[in-house]
Parts: sequence; structure tokens; C-alpha cells
Amino acid sequence: METDEMAFERPILALALALSLPVAAPAQDLDEARVKELVLEAIRENPEIVMEAVAILERRQANAQAETQAEALHSQRQIIENDPNAPVLGNPEGDVTVVEFFDYNCPYCRRVKSEVRELIDKDPGIRLVYREWPILGDGSVFAAKAALAAREQGRYEAFHWAMMEIDGRADEASVLRVAEQVGLDLDQLRQDMEAPKVAEHIATSMRLTQALGFNGTPSFVVGDNLVPGFVEKEKLAELVEQTRENDD
Repeated sequence: METDEMAFERPILALALALSLPVAAPAQDLDEARVKELVLEAIRENPEIVMEAVAILERRQANAQAETQAEALHSQRQIIENDPNAPVLGNPEGDVTVVEFFDYNCPYCRRVKSEVRELIDKDPGIRLVYREWPILGDGSVFAAKAALAAREQGRYEAFHWAMMEIDGRADEASVLRVAEQVGLDLDQLRQDMEAPKVAEHIATSMRLTQALGFNGTPSFVVGDNLVPGFVEKEKLAELVEQTRENDD
């Protein structure tokens, strides 16, 4: 069944097509020229048609992107939520998983830290999966590797929260200073930073974010929802409850 929108779109898209018609053969020159002349005349009389055509094409592109992202989320769900090589905070046995992709040098990640921490403090049913996604320079990479290496000393969570509180950029000096403050053995830390599973975690984050269409930090996955950018705890809590209801 044709919807009103489809009926409206047909002449608009025909207009866009007409504007780009190639000259295929001399015998067609007159017809195509006349078509373009009529189209240009219509545009002069109704210039809003062009903007309507652009809006329709943009909407179609957005819908296609959403479909691609949904397919990626479905196919990659297991590794996104249950990667054994990803740190889990909150309740490891929780009934709803919240995944955050972040960078220690991202100011919005630092801002959202308190939102996320209050969320898991108030809701004991949340599994918080952290994916280190260092995209803001060498300091970010060093910080991500150090955080992942801190798991070997059982200090990931302490190191993570402390790193989110630092002033200025995360770089080798500030990272090592925080590591020492939370009681990490720095020699062991440096050694563990070069472990294959550290590089694998970061590479997987890069692959997943590309598949999901994320282009900045922080970015969240909550159930079937992809949430780019800073988000307040109330919105996250709403998405968590929505996910619970859908899973019942």
C-alpha cells in the first residue's frame, strides 16, 4: 500500500533524477533538454522543492544507516556485552548490561563518569562493561593500556575512577602518577601493558565502534539502544528499565 509520504516523494525524487539526467545520445538531446527546462522552471516557481528533495534523501540515508547499525548490534551482541577481555564493573551477574566506549582524554567521558557511577550505585542489577577506545592521541593509548594492564594487579576499578578525576591531559607522566597513587607496581604495569590481550581489547573496540557507527566518545550500548555522546543518569536509567521490560 502506498503511503501519503511515498506519493509525495515520487515527484520530488523524479525531480532530483531529472536534474542529473545524462545525455546518452543525440536523439535524446531535445527530450532531455526539454525535461530539464521544465524542471528548472518548476524550481523557479517552487524553490522549496529542492530542500524537500534533499530532506527526503537525508531521511533515507539516516534510515539506511540505522538499519546497518541495528544489524551490526545484533551480529556483534555477544562480543559487545560478554567479551571476557573487557572489564566489568557494577554487578557481574546483573540482568541489564550497559556498555560504555570511552577515552581518558575525553572531557565528556570525565563528565559522564559521575552519571554512570551514580547509576550503578543506585541500581544493583546493572553490569557495566567498559571498552577502552583511545582515539585522542598517544596519551590516550598509554592510559588505556595502563588501565587494562592494571587488571593483572586487581586494580582496574580503582585506577579507572582515579584517572577520571585527573586535571589536565592523560599522558605517560600523569598515568604513572595515578598508578602509583592507587598502589600499582609500576614495573609490572609496564610489562603487562604490552600483553597481547591489551592490544586485542583496543583493536576490538576500534572494530566494534566502526561497525556500530560511533564516531566519538563517550558512546553507550544499552539493550537495543545506541547512545552517542554525553547522557544523564536519568536517561540511562530509563533505557535500562526499557531493556528490562523488553527482556521479560
